Amino acid sequence: MPTPSRAQRGARPPRAARNVVAAGLCAAALVLAGCSDDPEQPVPTPTIEVTPAATANKVAPPEPALPLTWPLTGVEATDVATRPAVAVKIENSKDARPQTGLEQADVVWEEMVEGGITRYIAVYHSQVPEEVGPIRSVRPMDSNIIAPLGGLLVFSGGQPIFVSSVSEVGLQVVSHDAGASGFYRTSSRVAPHNVFGTPSTFLAQADAEHSAAPAPEFVFARDEAQASAAASGAPTNAISITMSAYSHPSWTWDAASGTFQRAEAGTAAVSSTGARFSAKNVVVMNVAMYDTGTVDPAGSPVPESEVIGSGTALVASGGRSVEATWSKTDASSPFVLTAADGSPVTLAPGQTWVELVPNTTGSFSTS
Repeated sequence: MPTPSRAQRGARPPRAARNVVAAGLCAAALVLAGCSDDPEQPVPTPTIEVTPAATANKVAPPEPALPLTWPLTGVEATDVATRPAVAVKIENSKDARPQTGLEQADVVWEEMVEGGITRYIAVYHSQVPEEVGPIRSVRPMDSNIIAPLGGLLVFSGGQPIFVSSVSEVGLQVVSHDAGASGFYRTSSRVAPHNVFGTPSTFLAQADAEHSAAPAPEFVFARDEAQASAAASGAPTNAISITMSAYSHPSWTWDAASGTFQRAEAGTAAVSSTGARFSAKNVVVMNVAMYDTGTVDPAGSPVPESEVIGSGTALVASGGRSVEATWSKTDASSPFVLTAADGSPVTLAPGQTWVELVPNTTGSFSTS
């Protein structure tokens, strides 16, 4: 076969053109294979930085701040005084009425004494009235009732064994017979119903060991609607109580004031100022009674309410009431109110009256 001519084979590119093509191929090779003198060197892998998604620090929300409250009433306050509680023995015979200062007490305890009459222990902390009275003598159960407060117990006098018991449970004795300041006799009444006192003067005598504010005596709800009786109790318009053949106090619900109002044998119980005695809470406790073996100056046997132990109770708040159990393990322990299911019974913020009803001579009912 004849050899093709240059024209038939096509013209060969010039040397320079061939060099350009070679250079281009080399550049392409460099891109694809690194165009390195070392054909085994690996191609670098590009690094990609990935920013992790932001995560929120999960911290439990802070506990809600509890409002400041007065320890013996559960009432909210902007400031709570650090003064101690002052418990004062107040008479409740017919000759002692009307009393002075009871309407300002945080807690009032009614107890039966000799002769079937009753006497009060009025406890003051959130309010300090100008005067209180008539003030009478100490009784055997007083120290056990008030011991958890750790403050002052004020009375006119008493048998040495009962006076000693006050100090033995850690309370400070403030006695008229012992010459303490703050007592005076009024000319408007006859003895022994004429001893009155000035709480601010009693407070000024508190020593270093009895100057702290009291611990709470009961458990209070945040408001009246959440109190145990108000929230789940039975409607209660009246509470009728028999302490003895002589004493028949009662409480009637007054929706306008939001309180239970007190009467003595059907007669409205009022202060010397005319103010009606009333309470946000009425607590009725059945207690055992026993003879102490001592007698008063008139020769009457002095009984004692047994407040260490347990018994049945009724708690009324907000126009309703619930049955409960009261218990107290020793003198220094507070009273505990427990519902049928074992949960604590809470009270409405405000003043509380406690009726220590003898389980022998006494009784109570609601309507």
